[in-house]
Amino acid sequence: MSEDILSVDRVGKRFDQTWAVKELSFSLRPSEILGLLGANGAGKTTTIAMLLGLVTPTTGRIRRFGLLDDARDWRRLLSRINFSSPYVDLPHRLTVRQNLTVYGTLYGVPRLPETIASLCERLEIAGLLDKRYGQLSSGQRTRAALAKALINDPELLLLDEPTASLDPDVADKVRGWLADYRRRTGAALLISSHNMPEIERLCDRVIVLKEGRAVAEGTPETLLRRYGRATLEEVFLHIARNPAVGSPS
Repeated sequence: MSEDILSVDRVGKRFDQTWAVKELSFSLRPSEILGLLGANGAGKTTTIAMLLGLVTPTTGRIRRFGLLDDARDWRRLLSRINFSSPYVDLPHRLTVRQNLTVYGTLYGVPRLPETIASLCERLEIAGLLDKRYGQLSSGQRTRAALAKALINDPELLLLDEPTASLDPDVADKVRGWLADYRRRTGAALLISSHNMPEIERLCDRVIVLKEGRAVAEGTPETLLRRYGRATLEEVFLHIARNPAVGSPS
């Protein structure tokens, strides 16, 4: 088996005549947190959809835990992966407890009631367990979705805007919980976010997408030095606003 948890090799996705992602290559090792940055339409959501197997790449290949994208492997793979996105809701009529029970059962989580109680206590949503998901605020939904993403202790965790709609205090706690989860489990995390301080704090490495292409990659510190900027937000704005950066040759 490859040492990489995730390996993306020259992956591209075309919708009709438009390439949403082009020739994207990167790897993700155990206990590494990778940040995916890019303006709206840069290809972040399409990339995550391909990593989850929801969208089939037009070109290239993806290996998860050393296994190629093969339907015969998905039963084994799914128990080791999870994700969270504020744009993918849980069933509104079910309570938080019922939602987590459904997903925990699908993942075959042992001692599920105890796992749910412990997880929700850590995420400070134990008081919401018997409340319908549709009645939650947007910030509460974000935390409930994160609980769903952690229910099976995934080795590969894909997070799209993990602190969206959270107030600064809770968002800071979520970042702490994610960092602790990485330390405790050795899991690999991929985080797509518009929150630049969040990416600087959490991520070991960053990839910047522009028009579907990876135009910059490195540690946050490396990118700051390369572009001569004080913050990752300044790096992002420079790349987004400079037509020469990322233009096809």
